[in-house]
Amino acid sequence: MRLHTTTWGSGDRTALLVHGLMADHRTWRRVGPALAERGYRVIAVDLRGHGASGRASDVERYRPDDYADDLVESLPAGAELAVGHSLGALALARAAERLKPSRAVYSDPAWHLGDGPCGYRAGLFVRGKTMTREQIKGFNPHWPDEDVDVEMASVRAWDERTAYALEEFRGADMWPAGAAVPSLVTLADPSLLVPPGAVRMLADRGFVLRTVTGAGHTVHRDDFDGFMSALDGWI
Repeated sequence: MRLHTTTWGSGDRTALLVHGLMADHRTWRRVGPALAERGYRVIAVDLRGHGASGRASDVERYRPDDYADDLVESLPAGAELAVGHSLGALALARAAERLKPSRAVYSDPAWHLGDGPCGYRAGLFVRGKTMTREQIKGFNPHWPDEDVDVEMASVRAWDERTAYALEEFRGADMWPAGAAVPSLVTLADPSLLVPPGAVRMLADRGFVLRTVTGAGHTVHRDDFDGFMSALDGWI
């Protein structure tokens, strides 16, 4: 599937941005322009089932490899930088060998979905489609008002079948075997997706890991300045 893209800047270097579940390119509303100011042409996608991109014909077409194939189909290979958040990090890691960015950043990646009573449950995400502005602000007290508005619009444009498609991957080992390119992992504090044992494992597999103190899962929204500072040496 060819994905809808949004571009900031016209620099000589290229940066790719891939959002997480329920979001779209608008989640990068501050990151995109900030990278453009640093000399990048920034391309942000809407994953299938999100934003202005197409919808899959059935729920089985919303699997991690489908997202990865779409990235390869829609984005230029050889970018200087590629950034993926959560589900977008899962897709980007599976596309990295083909996209061949010079460097990759995986922000609180969804490389493992927990099983059991406290594990991943699609229904919890689907409830987000009916959340009020006040409820979104309550869950994300550090977000600026603009991000709350973006979240409401993005969730209402989102195909909830994408959440149900991930249920079959609960408990699955989706950790990358290694860093296909020089790779930084930025983590929430604490990260519910990358526990301490996984941090050590990823470091052994060649990933550089940095925690953004006090940030929640959507690191770039919870602490924009902290997220950008974590990218020092990578942008």
